[in-house]
Amino acid sequence: METVSTAELPAKERFAVWREVSATRWLPVAAGCDPHLENTFQVRADFSELGPVQVVVMTTTPQWIHRTPKLIRRSDPETFLVTCSVHGRVWTEQDDRHAELHVGDLSLRDSSQPCLTRLTPSRRAAQMVCLQFPRSFLPFPQRALRDLIGLRIPGDRGVGALSSQFLLRLVRHLHTFSPADTARLSVLTLDMLTTALASELDAHSMVPPHTRQSALLTEIRAFILANLGDTRLSPDTIAAAHHISRRYLHKLFHAEGHTVAAWIRERRLQRCRRDLADPRLAAHPIGAIAARWGFTSPAHFSQAFRSAYGLSPRQFRQQYPGAH
Repeated sequence: METVSTAELPAKERFAVWREVSATRWLPVAAGCDPHLENTFQVRADFSELGPVQVVVMTTTPQWIHRTPKLIRRSDPETFLVTCSVHGRVWTEQDDRHAELHVGDLSLRDSSQPCLTRLTPSRRAAQMVCLQFPRSFLPFPQRALRDLIGLRIPGDRGVGALSSQFLLRLVRHLHTFSPADTARLSVLTLDMLTTALASELDAHSMVPPHTRQSALLTEIRAFILANLGDTRLSPDTIAAAHHISRRYLHKLFHAEGHTVAAWIRERRLQRCRRDLADPRLAAHPIGAIAARWGFTSPAHFSQAFRSAYGLSPRQFRQQYPGAH
């Protein structure tokens, strides 16, 4: 990861330095800012690469970023850009279409067309994540994707919600990934975006089967994690929630080297292990923590915990002085 920050620069130099950086780094753009805000201007941009996917996470006070016709003539990588609002207000404009992005919303843009992005936080700095990748990586006809350019893709429902949640988590953990992680994440990121765009285009038949399966498995895992404490969580309820057969559900997990039940049990044990080590939960009985994460039998929980970690839940908790 490479970070560009104006925090250590004199106030009068910050925006001038950022204007130069934004014109040369990543995708050439022209940055602008209201003159009366230049003395309080601050920006931090974290640049990363997930294989062929370039990522920038920008935290900034008010500014606008313009991809002008002149800059396009000078350099055009012929890429798509997907912007996701992390917090604050983000406006995008391209091809005479305007979109106001709320937290988690997505917007697709084309590097070959002029576009404008405005970040206007109210109280604290706005933050957005922008992904750039070759246009050829999306399995849709260019004419179909034109219908999505510049529009808001809602991040609060459907496949768009899953994709935005994935990107927001990606932002939080970007600095922790190893080279092996980034290679896998580049594939998963493109799979998720492809599925989200297919949903907006109603073009699922254009998405390769392995891409649909990867995105579906990610959606299923997110559903499981959100419902770990529900004792009714089972292969049947998971399959029903995603409109697939129980057999197909098992097939998806088997391809990853897991069973559904084992994956659920491992995640429940991880949550219990975390809570048992948390001093803020010291007053919570072990049985209550187990029940919180879906274990209905204290004896079964104790046996499963010992099998996984080599200690009973009580012995494990005693290793953390503040947690008992």
